[in-house]
Amino acid sequence: MMSGLGAALAAASSPSWSQRVRAGRDLASFADLPEAAEALVGLLLDVGDTAVTRQTAEALVRVGTVAAVRLIALAVAEADDQQADWLQTGVHDAFVGPDGALEVAAICGQLARDREEAVRRGATEVSAWVDGTRC
Repeated sequence: MMSGLGAALAAASSPSWSQRVRAGRDLASFADLPEAAEALVGLLLDVGDTAVTRQTAEALVRVGTVAAVRLIALAVAEADDQQADWLQTGVHDAFVGPDGALEVAAICGQLARDREEAVRRGATEVSAWVDGTRC
């Protein structure tokens, strides 16, 4: 399993957008590991291709852990307007039904009390996106 992590970490810095997309998907389940978390935030804020941003956000929401959603919140706090739009699209893409939105909303509620201000700010934004999908 760790060899898969190593390969995904290497792919995260690939010049190929499709390899970076695959890395985002593969690393999402390792969101709680510091080395994967750092690479995932980089992929969420990818300046080379919006597909990397979108699909990494989708993969993290599908994992659905606090660690995964926390990385999206961190990225949202640092994102420019275009990146934020693609992060939001990726979050929305992950919702198969209203239950997914409810889980992310509950996690955002937890993250609203995070020790890092950037996480709290990003979680508030993601929560607003989620609320918009449940209307």
